Amino acid sequence: MEEQRVPLVQAALLGLGTVGGGVYKLIERQAEELPHKTGARVAVRKILVRDRNKERPGIPPEKLTDDWQEILSDPEIRIVIEVMGGIEPARTYIEQALRAGKQVVTANKDLLAEYGEELTNLANGQGCDLMFEAAVAGGIPIIRPLKNSLVGNHIEEVMGIVNGTTNFILSRMSQDGMDYQEALELAAKLGYAEADPTADVEGLDAGRKMAIMASLAFHTRVVASDVYTEGISKISAKDIRYAKEFGYVVKLLGIARETEGGIEVKVHPALIPDSHPLAAVGDSFNAVFVRGDAVGDTMFYGRGAGEFPTASAVLGDVVDEVRHILGHSTGRCNGSFYKNLPVKPVGETDCRFFLRMQVEDKPGVLAGICSVLGNNGVSIAQVVQKKKQRTAGVAELVIITDSVKERYFRDALTIFGGMSLVRKISSVIRVYE
Repeated sequence: MEEQRVPLVQAALLGLGTVGGGVYKLIERQAEELPHKTGARVAVRKILVRDRNKERPGIPPEKLTDDWQEILSDPEIRIVIEVMGGIEPARTYIEQALRAGKQVVTANKDLLAEYGEELTNLANGQGCDLMFEAAVAGGIPIIRPLKNSLVGNHIEEVMGIVNGTTNFILSRMSQDGMDYQEALELAAKLGYAEADPTADVEGLDAGRKMAIMASLAFHTRVVASDVYTEGISKISAKDIRYAKEFGYVVKLLGIARETEGGIEVKVHPALIPDSHPLAAVGDSFNAVFVRGDAVGDTMFYGRGAGEFPTASAVLGDVVDEVRHILGHSTGRCNGSFYKNLPVKPVGETDCRFFLRMQVEDKPGVLAGICSVLGNNGVSIAQVVQKKKQRTAGVAELVIITDSVKERYFRDALTIFGGMSLVRKISSVIRVYE
């Protein structure tokens, strides 16, 4: 393909951290092939950084700028790639770019989980595209299938493992017998966990991703605060051993499903059958299941984070944008939020539960426990009772319930808290079904 006959589409990169650096490297690596894939040459014209004087090997200094207006006012820049993260100034930059008629590609899950609808509406109104494949599950293509490939379906459920840090920790606890703290320290040592792992281990990161996917799947506004989140910091090695005895594996799941009374969107640890495909998803890998009325079950699996997996998703969006620009077809694939479905409070959702408790080791205790559960509409599917400290007169009771409305189960737990025969509620984990 003769270079002088091939149009040039130029982009600006906002941020040059791990992902930004990966995007730049990938565009350079693909420079000779992109004209064949898109019909145009693709180049990064400017890169917005905080300190333009900082030495950055492999990056031409003339591409660096610390002035956003230099990018915004440049008519040669057709695509803005935002990989800064955070809410501000990313939100302002994206809004201004769209109003200036530029196409936007972002990997910013925090921003989209709060302002996805507003930014989508702005993009639609400006005839521009807002692309965000990299915002969820790194290199795994899941946003585009929800927006395009599966649009002929009524989506019933989106669920899966969408945080690599917690999946690594739980995998090490399950496979190597580590306790939570030991596995967390290993994750940090290997670079899977941040210095402050709270967003990962408490389910906040996964909650933002589920808000984005639920919004797309159900065509309704879901923000991060709508998502019930519960992390893995209270999961013990003993819980995982008991799960194995019952034929389950413990995973941190994101679940979004449409029900008659509204949609459920939540993130929490869950027991899943060891025969389920997600049970085999280990280490830092992610996997997302989508169930549609026409397609049935589909599964998307791969690396959920990292420099090049995430850069791969970003570049995929850039390639689409170049094609849209050349075909004069921007602003047609952003999706829309045309429904107003309520998000059910977690107490109104139905679930099975794994309950581990320390009780007095004497006759009639199990009958008393069963009576409390039964009086609150909770039936028992499986139960195991083991002596814990023979001299202390304490036994460990492990119960898996049938499906029950969560608030009924919580009522039973409240009653247990006031019973002298119940020494301690050690663990409560939901069971996925």
